[in-house]
Amino acid sequence: MKFKSNNLRKWCRAIHRDLSFFFSGMVLIYAISGIVMNHRDTINPNFSITRKEYRISEQLPGKEQMTEAKVLELLEPLGEAANYTKHYFPKADVMKVFLKGGSNLYVNIQTGDAVYESVTRRSLIGSMARLHYNPGKWWTYFADAFAIGLIVITLSGIIMLKGGKGIAGRGGIELAVGVLVPLIFLFFF
Repeated sequence: MKFKSNNLRKWCRAIHRDLSFFFSGMVLIYAISGIVMNHRDTINPNFSITRKEYRISEQLPGKEQMTEAKVLELLEPLGEAANYTKHYFPKADVMKVFLKGGSNLYVNIQTGDAVYESVTRRSLIGSMARLHYNPGKWWTYFADAFAIGLIVITLSGIIMLKGGKGIAGRGGIELAVGVLVPLIFLFFF
């Protein structure tokens, strides 16, 4: 029986090692984007929004005299003139300018107070977070293979070690605690 037990552990080490290397990229992607998604109230995984408040020193024309050309002049120092789409006045003295990509500019034409919000796409983190939402049929197949791989990695890891560090010793206690913690959160929180 000892011969079969050692062969099983040897096989488990090989499978555990190879699947761990193969799926390590996915583990990192899910871990990093998972952290970001857990903090969506403070980190937007898809967009970075930068807000800049400043004052326009020159005298601005009234609502009726505010032309597209004048709005483009206001956008020039921000480097956004080429991204202008339209502007309107939600209040008589407040102008909102819409820009391509979701950025915008608010200007109080009486006081010159301005707020520029620059919206840029987070390409890496956004793409990683998108994987959590299952972006397509082929991804489903890979995600299922990943889940099965995690099961095999876990089971091979449990079998791989023997003695005091394995399932009969410290490893068994760690396994029990690792199962207990999520169950506590499921049932009590």
